[in-house]
Amino acid sequence: MTTAGEQEAGSDRAWLIRTDKAQCRDCYRCIRVCPVKAIRMEHGQATIVPERCVLCGACIRECPQHARTHRNDIGTALALLRSGRRVAASVAPAFAAEFSEWEQRRLPAALRMLGFDFVGETAAGAELVAGHTASLLRTAAAPSLGVSCPAVLRLAELYHPNALTHILPVCSPMIAHATALRQHLGEDVVVMFIGPCIAKKWEAEREEYRDVVNCVLTFGEIRDLLSEQGIDLNCLEESMFDDAPRGKGRLYPLPGGMTACMHGTADVPEPATMALSGAEDVRTMFADLAGMRGVRHIEALFCAHGCVDGAGGALALGLLDRIAGVSRHAGSRIIHDALRYEHMLLPAPALRVQAPQEKAVTESALREMLSRIGKARPEDELNCGACGYGSCREKAAAVLQGMAEVDMCMPHMRRRAEQRSDRIIESTPNGIVILDEHFTILSVNPAFQRMFMCSDAICGRRISYLMDPAPFEQVATGSAERVDHTVRHERYGLTTRQIVYCLRDARQYVGIFVNITKNTADEARLRELRSRTVEQARELLAHQIETAQNITALLGESAARGEALVEHLLDLVQDNASGREVEIWQRSTATPS
Repeated sequence: MTTAGEQEAGSDRAWLIRTDKAQCRDCYRCIRVCPVKAIRMEHGQATIVPERCVLCGACIRECPQHARTHRNDIGTALALLRSGRRVAASVAPAFAAEFSEWEQRRLPAALRMLGFDFVGETAAGAELVAGHTASLLRTAAAPSLGVSCPAVLRLAELYHPNALTHILPVCSPMIAHATALRQHLGEDVVVMFIGPCIAKKWEAEREEYRDVVNCVLTFGEIRDLLSEQGIDLNCLEESMFDDAPRGKGRLYPLPGGMTACMHGTADVPEPATMALSGAEDVRTMFADLAGMRGVRHIEALFCAHGCVDGAGGALALGLLDRIAGVSRHAGSRIIHDALRYEHMLLPAPALRVQAPQEKAVTESALREMLSRIGKARPEDELNCGACGYGSCREKAAAVLQGMAEVDMCMPHMRRRAEQRSDRIIESTPNGIVILDEHFTILSVNPAFQRMFMCSDAICGRRISYLMDPAPFEQVATGSAERVDHTVRHERYGLTTRQIVYCLRDARQYVGIFVNITKNTADEARLRELRSRTVEQARELLAHQIETAQNITALLGESAARGEALVEHLLDLVQDNASGREVEIWQRSTATPS
């Protein structure tokens, strides 16, 4: 099995929480709900930063696009079930919040059909932890902290190293129950934990707990596995777990549940205890831990309402139903001879500081970044939280640390868009006018002012002061969705192509005017040039025809003279003409002077 350290060395795809980038839609929801801001934004995509993540699963639970998932261990579970070894299941008592009452009574039978040889309740391990905690409290320094919740443990190791000295050396109910099962069933037994918590996968892979729990499945995974194997709870008979708690161990998924279990143990002191749940309360507790007075023991669960809110559950039932389900199951009677575990030596967590390395942020760099996103003055800091961070300064620090992007600031991006839009409107050569529902001018751009020889003072007047309002009236009455036509404004010596449309939501009318005066003049000159060219072509053609006719007449005359000449020459040859005749012929052929 891959260790936590090996996983943390890779990307978030190698981490227990994974991101489907195709589904991630740049909404920042995960950043808003992440209590430790373990989300890095790159090119609009959110990725998990393993060395900062506490595995609470809030990002999985809250992602509206379902872009976050946890590692699926069904394949590992099937391989272990088919290995030929004896396999035991440790089922967290929060199963009573996941499954309905009739499903709860059939779940042990379903697990046995999957191949489990032993099906027990983790709550039995909770009672071992409660007894061990009670004995430690007699001598422990106050305030002491129990860490049955792995997310709380990871939060302390990453972000509150000073609190590690307050943590009691006692493991979680999952580890305690697995240790007891190995003692009872043999060290070669395979132990699988089934519960609502994805952080349990990380806890099982801690070095000090290696080979204590072989696989962790969430309730969602066990439902999928039952479905894949064709096991229908509706078709099964009711059955019981092979072990069960003797006291209130089934309450530990709820806030204060472990304390209630501890007080049910014989010879337990009555310390001043505090039960906390929810990320904010737990973080506040760690921040104030050294100053707490009068508090002997603290029980902390990271999820808001305890383990019934775990990210590994379907949460198909409402919150009150989930809490009631656990309470009802905790009050049910044990009517069979369940296994009894004596107090035994339990492994303790090997606490270690794992504080993430963060880039130092100077005040000058912070002010420069704030100025870059348009927050040069304190009054510019809206602290709206739209980016997912609690304040503008926190967001600016995250940008400097490579965790966030400048573009995540919604007000900043809106102002940039508005400025860009204003610059486009101001610089466009096309005139733009905006009217209210009464055709009163609200605004005009510089190009419109140049076209219609007006200024900003025109705002507040009716459009009829400048032009015929008919196109706007057409759009207002609904007779046309858009009017696109060419208009000659003689008053201004202007010809425009006009596009008029309505902003329905704002109940405003927009007119866009394209100056085509020059184009119109150019077209007129072109038409005149075409006319002149055609006339000149006609004259040239007539001249060419006349010339051709004259050439033809000359050619006809020359041909007649040539014919007479040839006939006369033939006569001379035939009659053997005298020299005198030849002379006469020569004279006759001479060119006239």
